[in-house]
Amino acid sequence: MNTSFDWSLLPTFLAALERGSLLGAARQLGISQPTAGRHIADLESQLGKVLFERTGRGLRPTALALDLAGPARAMQSGALALAEKLLDTQGQQAGTVRLSASQPVACYLLPDILARLRQALPAIQIELVVSNQVSNLLQREADIALRMVQPAQASLVAKRIAEVTLSACASTAYLARRGTPAQPPDLLQHELIGYDQQDDLLRGFAAMGFPVTREHFAVRTDDLIAAWEAVRAGLGVGFAADYTIDTDPAVQRLLPMLPLPRLPIWLTVHREIRNSGRIRAVYDFLAQAVPQALAGHTDPEETAA
Repeated sequence: MNTSFDWSLLPTFLAALERGSLLGAARQLGISQPTAGRHIADLESQLGKVLFERTGRGLRPTALALDLAGPARAMQSGALALAEKLLDTQGQQAGTVRLSASQPVACYLLPDILARLRQALPAIQIELVVSNQVSNLLQREADIALRMVQPAQASLVAKRIAEVTLSACASTAYLARRGTPAQPPDLLQHELIGYDQQDDLLRGFAAMGFPVTREHFAVRTDDLIAAWEAVRAGLGVGFAADYTIDTDPAVQRLLPMLPLPRLPIWLTVHREIRNSGRIRAVYDFLAQAVPQALAGHTDPEETAA
């Protein structure tokens, strides 16, 4: 095995290992699929060994690739840590910060916050990674993450900064056509928009004493953006975060007495980089701006109560 090879090819190797395909690796790294394929071929050529078996469904790592994964990740982590030290030797609040968030948060909550952040910290550029995976922090694919679940990994530092309130909702066009439910049992007479594989709503209805099954939902999807667009299109009554509902005046909150859960938001950062000047600046800004933004998107009747 040739031990003198191009170390810059390791990110593509790790991305291919994680995503299981050249297309997935290319998307993760922001490169073309042919470039990703060339990187893997070059690395295999330099090593004189096969790292991935090409199959109809993507890439299957060989035993050697699995053996190399741990050391490769350690090298990548060390290189990133060194880069952070070099960039922040003077505590400068400049450069790029990669922020990871879920689809709804990235699309409906963060844009206004990021606009204010850019005004407050103009020397910092933001790369927004839309993902629910904790792994992108562990593997240092993102610097900061907003998550609805507290990470359990010791290498991550998480702070609970706010709560997201939820409401039942429907478009005014749908309500004009089908009427407005006045009490929770009325929902059973309406077209409902719910989840496909997740059972959160089923368990919620069961807790209220309603025998709801999957068949009660006229539209089922686990994609929160698709579910929201179904509500906006008038397909039925759905459930969404209040900050999402407030983006469309043609969508109305319903049944404020429903006992819907509040979802915590955790601001998460990798322990090794939390003291980086620019990362700390963005972290501190979000720790204040996110709760302030959410405070303006609470159901008025709930606030009055």
